[in-house]
Amino acid sequence: MDGDTLSAAAAADGKVLHAFQTSFVQVQSLLDQNRVLINEINQNHESKVPGDLSRNVGLIRELNNNIRRVVDLYADLSSLFAASSGGGPAASEGGSVGTAVRHAGHKRVRSTHLD
Repeated sequence: MDGDTLSAAAAADGKVLHAFQTSFVQVQSLLDQNRVLINEINQNHESKVPGDLSRNVGLIRELNNNIRRVVDLYADLSSLFAASSGGGPAASEGGSVGTAVRHAGHKRVRSTHLD
């Protein structure tokens, strides 16, 4: 490898590392928010006050949205890692976390393996 190739590889690795760090900070922030939401939901549930129970509907929606965002961030990280370790398009063309296309309202389909 020549110096230019090494410099380009180091720059790409730096971008990937930065994307990982940024995503993990976002994930941790969402998980911290979820902890607060879950605590409030539990308190409202235990209080059995009608207004508090009604508030839980919105809190649970927010919690579900946060969980979706965490899943999306992890999916983006997985794609970025696969591309960066395999030399795929995201690594070689400056792709970044968060560029994956999401289809609102569509659920992910998980395959199951039966042994």
